Amino acid sequence: MKHMTYEQHLDEVTTLITEKYDLTDEAAIAMVMRAQGDGYFSGHDDDPKICTLDRAHEDARFVFKKYK
Repeated sequence: MKHMTYEQHLDEVTTLITEKYDLTDEAAIAMVMRAQGDGYFSGHDDDPKICTLDRAHEDARFVFKKYK
């Protein structure tokens, strides 16, 4: 499974939120930034092995549900 950088992972989560939930880029970015501010992604930065496409899909679902 291919790993992404932390920044690529956040970009992918943002893109998935816009695609899956039909939100604007601005709304998705705001959600990801709030999740990041709350420390949700801190483990991703510490362990880039979890920055995968599968995890990005999980993270997009979580972030949307929590921050919509």
